[in-house]
Amino acid sequence: MRVKSHDTDQWMSYRLLPENLKERIRRHEKYRWHQTGGVDEELLLMNLPNDLRRAIKRHLCLSLLMRVPMFENMDDPLLDALCDRLKPVLYTEGSCIIREEDPVYEMLFIMRGNLMSMTTDGGRTGFFNSDVLRGGDFCGEGLLTWALDPTSVSRLPSSTRTVETMSEVEAFALPAEDLKFVATQFRRLYRKQLRHTFRAPLNCSSEIVEEQGNTLF
Repeated sequence: MRVKSHDTDQWMSYRLLPENLKERIRRHEKYRWHQTGGVDEELLLMNLPNDLRRAIKRHLCLSLLMRVPMFENMDDPLLDALCDRLKPVLYTEGSCIIREEDPVYEMLFIMRGNLMSMTTDGGRTGFFNSDVLRGGDFCGEGLLTWALDPTSVSRLPSSTRTVETMSEVEAFALPAEDLKFVATQFRRLYRKQLRHTFRAPLNCSSEIVEEQGNTLF
């Protein structure tokens, strides 16, 4: 850790960072070292065989994913795909995860720690609402509607809340594009099931079934 700390200090000095930013970086590096012992978890997992990596990610993440109602309806291959795309993240106390009206780049699934979620309802005068998020909770759920909408464009939805850490936080992040990919597979699977269900009893044409499927999301 001493070598790593020395390299970090040299880089911060080279970039002429102010002291408050230097202190935040040092706190983050200290927390990361305390939690992982300096091991790059993502790199370690990437170098493991696929089946072993999948089993570890499923053990770590599946219970968090199943807190989301939509994910409860997914089959094992899609859940494995979601687990495999989750990335471990660490935050120190006082970190701002996202600000109200900023683009939502990821969903966050909290393993440990507390966060404050706040909204002014788009800056409405006199309005303020807050809630505490804890281990097992998640945020960034606005991405779900965006990911399931086949007509959604690349522009990400805006956050309706500001989320800040109240303590050190350990979580898993699911990037928007990875969620979009898995949600697309889920939607296609649902359409196939819908087409199979309605074709025989209703003798529907594929065009009619496709139209019905499109209205569901």
